[in-house]
Amino acid sequence: MLWSIRKKAVATDVTSWTETSTEASAGATAEKSPAKTPVKLKLLKADYNVQNIELDMLRSTVTQLQYEVACAQNTFSYSSIVDNPHIVEHYTGLSPDMFKIVLGLCSRFDINYRDGWQVDCLSYEDQLFIALLKLRCNLSHLDLSVRFNVSVQTIGNIVTTWILVLHEILFKFMLRDNGIPSLDKNKGCLPSCFSSFTNCRITLDCTEVQCAIPNTSMSRQSQTFSHYKQRNTFKALVGVAPNGVITFVSDLYPGSKSDKAIVEHSGIMSHMKPGDLILADKGFLIQSLLPQGVSVNVPPFLTHGRFTQQEVKLTTSIARARIHVERAIARIKGYEILRFIDAH
Repeated sequence: MLWSIRKKAVATDVTSWTETSTEASAGATAEKSPAKTPVKLKLLKADYNVQNIELDMLRSTVTQLQYEVACAQNTFSYSSIVDNPHIVEHYTGLSPDMFKIVLGLCSRFDINYRDGWQVDCLSYEDQLFIALLKLRCNLSHLDLSVRFNVSVQTIGNIVTTWILVLHEILFKFMLRDNGIPSLDKNKGCLPSCFSSFTNCRITLDCTEVQCAIPNTSMSRQSQTFSHYKQRNTFKALVGVAPNGVITFVSDLYPGSKSDKAIVEHSGIMSHMKPGDLILADKGFLIQSLLPQGVSVNVPPFLTHGRFTQQEVKLTTSIARARIHVERAIARIKGYEILRFIDAH
């Protein structure tokens, strides 16, 4: 390209000099023509002009490369934190090993982007990292676009697509389709605090997420208002295996729904088998919903002014076992995107 510019500039200057020489020869009879400029000087001058053009182009290229290098050095990426497990867990909620497993699962499938166009400027590793950053820290799309040096539209395409991918693989395929582990599977990894509840299949509890106050109607405001939380919420039922693994998550329900109503509507009882035991809190008055042969164990209610020694022991043992579901819910609440649900 530069050589072509040089040839063109030299040819232009030579042509100009030739035309000037011809006109000077034609008027030689009228007056004496000035001294002719040597061809070599003209060529040197043309070459000098071309070199200046080349230098300007090279300076522009160097400036652009310096900018790109600076951007690359300042760009946030998974590779920049992978060697620090605490930082990885802070930003993603996963250990580096678990992140690698999830990435491997997602990479096995063809990903169809929600906005209809492929994202080629970032690796799958960084795209998964962006989606988890959004879930864990709830950073704005503008913030993420600055961190990763891409457009806001690209961030939106990545976040929406990868959340759908994670939902398909982790929730639908692994959690819902595999169902709740059986008693035999649970007994293979039963913690010591479940020594009094060896036939426990699942521990249940509900959790609430604050939501925007619906402005469409008073009835919807009333439906989502939680008297327990004293604000508008959505409510979900969470089930945890004795080893602390989340094995059931229901849909979201208005905050005014009772625990019993959510259990009935969620369909969890269809997974229970005769001999199964469910651990739950006092609010789960679900005895009438239990299939035949299934039992529920809740802390005893205070009926005679004070608990008996046996009731105290039972309450303590249930609380030690139920702490697993409370810890699981705390892990869920660690994802900042669940801190508040906007109006939609």
